[in-house]
This record gives sequence, structure tokens and C-alpha cells, in this order.
Amino acid sequence: MIRIALVGCGRIAKRHSELLGRGEIPGAELVGVTDIDSQRAEEIGERFGVPHFTDMDEMMGTVRPDAVSILTPSGDHADHTVRLAPYGKVIIVEKPMALTLDDADRMIRACDANGCRLFVVKQNRFNLPVLRLREAIDRGRFGRLVSGSVRVRWCRRQEYYDQDAWRGTWAEDGGVLANQASHHV
Repeated sequence: MIRIALVGCGRIAKRHSELLGRGEIPGAELVGVTDIDSQRAEEIGERFGVPHFTDMDEMMGTVRPDAVSILTPSGDHADHTVRLAPYGKVIIVEKPMALTLDDADRMIRACDANGCRLFVVKQNRFNLPVLRLREAIDRGRFGRLVSGSVRVRWCRRQEYYDQDAWRGTWAEDGGVLANQASHHV
């Protein structure tokens, strides 16, 4: 059984905790959660019967997970990855990996230096239309592709941005290109 802890208990953490907490991911279990907002951490921790913390180092030392999912604002992914890498655990980070190439490189260097495996969540690549398109490209159905374009048609209503102060900010969110369109890269 792979023991997974969550860093960050905002909107996307609810989905991660539900999948892990209800046993929907075979061979994986939720063992702890942390968030600087104690109420958010407590809500998820109590719902799934796992310890909750406001300090990620305390969580790592107490629950000793095999892997940690970083579900914090996009602008914090690099700092949290670098801070967690010395624990030598598998690190799963929500998309976008980072908001700058320098931050992505820092994350890779920290994980390489500490023997960590680093994964970025890109779940939409497994959606059926995307899989079918990939298969058609691999079979050469469209000939030799030299360029492409995509259109992001998702609508984020104001309620989405009102959930957290970092949403919609360039420094912490990265805008539509980093936050939503990264699924299409």
C-alpha cells in the first residue's frame, strides 16, 4: 500500500482526498493532510479519519508518507517541492508544474539531488477524445504535423476566482495559459 499525504487542502485537494479516502485508487491510501489554514486541514482530515496539520514538516515527520501530493497555489509549487525533496519521497505536483522555467529547473535539481521521483498531474491526457487523437497522430492519419493550435473553451465563473485570493493573479496562478491551457500542451 502506498501511503500518500496531501500538502494543501483547497479546491483540488477535495478531489484528491475523495479518491484516496474512499479507496478509489487501488494500492494507495490517504495518511495525512496539511494546510496553513487549519480549518481546511481539519475538514479533510476529520472527514477521512487522517491526521491533519498546519506544518508540512510536522506532517512528514509524523505520518511518514511514501508520497506527497502538492496541491497548493501554482506559484508555491517550486518552493514546496524544494522543501519536501530532502525527505526523499515521491512528489506529485498539480499542474502547472511551475510558473517559470527557472522554478521548474529548481524542482528537478532538488528531486535529482535527493533521489525523489517527481510527477506532474496532467489527468486530461487520459480523456477519451485526447487518447483517440493521440492514437490517430501516432498512426499518421494526419500526415506529418508541423504545427497545431488549440482553443481553450472552459469558462471560469467569478465564484472560482472568489474561492481563494491567489486565483487570477499572475504571480500565484499564472493566468489562463498556465492554469487551464497547460492541459493542452
